[in-house]
Amino acid sequence: MAIAEQPLTSPTQPGQLLARGVCRHLRDHDFMCLEEFSPDRGLRIDVMALGPKGEFWVVECKSSRADFASDHKWQGYLEFGDRYFWAVDADFPTDILPPETGLIIADAFGAEVIRMPDAAPLASARRRKLTLKFGRCAAQRLQWARDPMLSVGI
Repeated sequence: MAIAEQPLTSPTQPGQLLARGVCRHLRDHDFMCLEEFSPDRGLRIDVMALGPKGEFWVVECKSSRADFASDHKWQGYLEFGDRYFWAVDADFPTDILPPETGLIIADAFGAEVIRMPDAAPLASARRRKLTLKFGRCAAQRLQWARDPMLSVGI
């Protein structure tokens, strides 16, 4: 049986570079992150972070004003985190971001939390469901990384 060819890796997009810096920063604060996490059908969170006390932070990475303006789903992500943040680069016009949300300034190498939003604790049933989904997603990604045959469907 022939092994399917792996697709060529596409260049890293600006939002993905921001996500990498955010994940590095949050890891320094004992948060474990998953990029492009889907908490529910039709949704994809740029960075979902699970903290040491079981808290979830949702981080949406925006690389430009146009990227922010075209995001019509972000309010649907609020129900999946205890705190919600925007991650942008140092040149982003931060005055257009909703003031009740958190703000992270990031680049490909690191990040800094500039504004901490108020906590909106998740209901315990939602937290349990989200924790299970987060753990299963992380385990699946680890399996795919360790066994390339799984990711190509063989």
